[in-house]
Amino acid sequence: MARYTGPKTKIARKFGEAIFGDDKSFEKKNYPPGQHGNNRRRGKKSEYAIQLMEKQKAKYTYGILERQFRNLFAAAKRKDGVTGEVLLQLCESRLDNVVYRMGIAPSRRAARQLVSHRHITVNGDLVNIPSYSLKPGDVVGVREKSKSVQAITDSLTNSNSSVYEWLTWNGEKKEGTFVTVPERLQIPENIKEQLIVELYSK
Repeated sequence: MARYTGPKTKIARKFGEAIFGDDKSFEKKNYPPGQHGNNRRRGKKSEYAIQLMEKQKAKYTYGILERQFRNLFAAAKRKDGVTGEVLLQLCESRLDNVVYRMGIAPSRRAARQLVSHRHITVNGDLVNIPSYSLKPGDVVGVREKSKSVQAITDSLTNSNSSVYEWLTWNGEKKEGTFVTVPERLQIPENIKEQLIVELYSK
């Protein structure tokens, strides 16, 4: 499965925010990467450059490559509602993202690995496709044999999954419900989705 596996801090610095979560290295150097560091003069970005940056930020945030992201945009366009909001809702409905939001994994990258390695169930059935799209009412859980996996236990101990209103979590059963598709205001990611719509509409 192709995906970005390079340095995360460098990408976070490019966008000027810690899009991969807490990052001590980013806090030390929260300016763009490059040979000349913070002193380099940067000209005004074109409209296209700003739109492209926003699309790249969304792709890196959710760990989605170009073809998959384009397909998600096409799906969002076919649905009723504001295309940009629907696009983010489709990203949030992905299984790897929900596993991360529920606190089963500390990052989306780790969540993708847990799903791929068959540690996660949906409605009691094993699902090993990170891009699997959840529907309201779907129950996401940790497979019985995987409940004692140290990485999952550690992540759940440190998680704060109760902050998301569209999810419920049962700590005893180690399973949660994808109650509803989140509204745009409930999605915490700092993404200007309208810029992505404008870019793809050119």
